[in-house]
Amino acid sequence: MASKANPFTFLRQVRSETQKVTWPSRRETMISTVMVLVMVILAALFFFASDQLISWILGLVLNVGN
Repeated sequence: MASKANPFTFLRQVRSETQKVTWPSRRETMISTVMVLVMVILAALFFFASDQLISWILGLVLNVGN
């Protein structure tokens, strides 16, 4: 069973732990953000192209495309 801790002690411990974190710089954050956006765009283009290709192939197979 967990013992109840004093809320002030808990907040002090949380503050102590957050001071140990190595926070990214503004430049690192911007680079990571741009990389994520580029990968999202590439994934969207890939899935759009895949969807179009599958749709075209199914149209040929089912002869619905005419």
